[in-house]
Amino acid sequence: MTATEGLLVPPGHGRVVQTPAQHVTFKVTGSHSRTASTFEVIVPPGFDVGAHVHTRSEELFYVLDGELDVLAFEPRIRTPDHWQRWESLSGNRVVRATPGTVVVVPPGCPHAFANPTDSPAKMFFQASPPPDHERYFEELLEILDGGGPPDHAAIEQLRSRYDIEQLTPLKHR
Repeated sequence: MTATEGLLVPPGHGRVVQTPAQHVTFKVTGSHSRTASTFEVIVPPGFDVGAHVHTRSEELFYVLDGELDVLAFEPRIRTPDHWQRWESLSGNRVVRATPGTVVVVPPGCPHAFANPTDSPAKMFFQASPPPDHERYFEELLEILDGGGPPDHAAIEQLRSRYDIEQLTPLKHR
């Protein structure tokens, strides 16, 4: 691609990384953008990314289909589990995000998403700066593809390499 050409990714195209826990399609990578990596993510029933925070990354989530429970605030108390029960000092609580919902997460803001329903959800996800989330997704999906319960120690090591402080555990059915 030259500087005078843009990138067009048709529906159904992009590099796919898939496990029983997640289905991620890379739409725009660091090789195409200096500002953000962009993904289409199918979140299966029962998947919970766990509450976490980044010191450098900014993220944007746009729910395309289905429903997700979403957190994007500093809670009064960071409990080690059940982020769905957290509340901010101003009274914000976890929201059930439906199609059309946009969530912007600045650096330093705890956030999480989970699919508590029996149907898959689909979201547009953008992470800045690239390509950290591309590499993170590839390595996370390798860990989750091992079958059985997630290897929390391996996930913790992975997340620390990619500016992710995990506050509650990642879970999937």
